Amino acid sequence: MHHRCLMYRWWRTSSLTVLSLYSAFLLSGCGFFGASTSPRDDITPAQAQRVLKTAYSQVGKKYRSGGASPAKGFDCSGLIYWAYRQNGLEIPRITVDQARTGRAVARNQARPGDIVVFRTGNSPRGLHTGIYAGGDKFIHSPRRGERVREESIKIDYWRKKLVSVRRVAR
Repeated sequence: MHHRCLMYRWWRTSSLTVLSLYSAFLLSGCGFFGASTSPRDDITPAQAQRVLKTAYSQVGKKYRSGGASPAKGFDCSGLIYWAYRQNGLEIPRITVDQARTGRAVARNQARPGDIVVFRTGNSPRGLHTGIYAGGDKFIHSPRRGERVREESIKIDYWRKKLVSVRRVAR
């Protein structure tokens, strides 16, 4: 009987230790595998400002489905992809991937250069992205027949559809 009691105590202690280590690993965000999303991995405010300035340089360019250059025009994700790339920063090309890039930040913590993600349709592809410009404004390439422009996130349409703000990492 004494032997069983000792074995039970050892098993319980070992199990708790393993469980504690496993919990700590999960709560760490799997940083062990290089997936850290700590603030030091964020692009700098100066880099973000350059990205924003680059996007602003395209105000007035025509929307073009699949477009990702000044010569061809831009769709929403193409504008973001191009502006970041012009500043030496690689991000995904398509909207659904941009909606998962970097790390999520609270809406009230958005800063210029962050990607704003809107749910504009019901399908998985029903997303729209823009670049937050500060002051509750963002720059984007809206849709066919429109041009790259700045708009307010406070407009009911955009305010109701904003689903995420993404801080891009280096």
